[in-house]
Amino acid sequence: MEKSTQLNQESNVLMRVSRLTKSYGGLKAVDDVSFEIYTGEIFALVGDNGAGKSTLIKALSGATPQDSGSIEFDGKPVKLTKPRDADEIGIGCLHQGLGLVDALNVPENVFLGKEIQKKVLGFIPQLDHVQMREKTIELLQQFGVDLPKVNDAVVNLSGGQRQTVAISRLLLKNVKLVIMDEPMAALGVDEGSKVLKLIENMKSNNISVIVISHNLEHVFKLADRIAVMKNGKLVNIVDTSSASRESVVKMITFGKD
Repeated sequence: MEKSTQLNQESNVLMRVSRLTKSYGGLKAVDDVSFEIYTGEIFALVGDNGAGKSTLIKALSGATPQDSGSIEFDGKPVKLTKPRDADEIGIGCLHQGLGLVDALNVPENVFLGKEIQKKVLGFIPQLDHVQMREKTIELLQQFGVDLPKVNDAVVNLSGGQRQTVAISRLLLKNVKLVIMDEPMAALGVDEGSKVLKLIENMKSNNISVIVISHNLEHVFKLADRIAVMKNGKLVNIVDTSSASRESVVKMITFGKD
């Protein structure tokens, strides 16, 4: 995948995080972290367990407000005290649990909480299953997704297909930034490659993506930049095109480049 050469332009900054800190008792899970996310960028966040990655994305998605520091999004200061705050400004977060309802089909999951209704006999509200199905297929096609079993309950779908449904639900909201926690975890090679392609297609649609992953092969294939965390601190951010896997492993292991 060709990396953009324009990511460092100031006018291209979508999110700016400044001196963000989050503590639990005496433990600083995120310690004075600052970085920027650019429009249409795939930004990988790596580090060992306990490095602070999950706490950081919880702060960026409003799930766990930071203790100090500031966040700007789309040029404006924002306070993300709950997930709805992030949702309303165009930040979507895909957690490992996915949050799908197994008994519902694909369109019903994509439109969960935002169902399209029609009036029967002019006044009786009823779900418009036809329109939700059409819009779901249109959305999937826009991002190059082939999901033939849209009428099946998602419990019958494969892991990769379920991942796609959960991502599609975020894309329905016209997000500007998608945060993904281990999106390829527990997926086979073929299914993992399809999710990777979907992430690339989001970038092509000018959507920024933050990906937490332990799989450096996927990270180097996907990401424009890689941020390494250790013990709550941001060790460094490197351009994927000029970094080596050995240097990233060294930073993950020893906390220095």
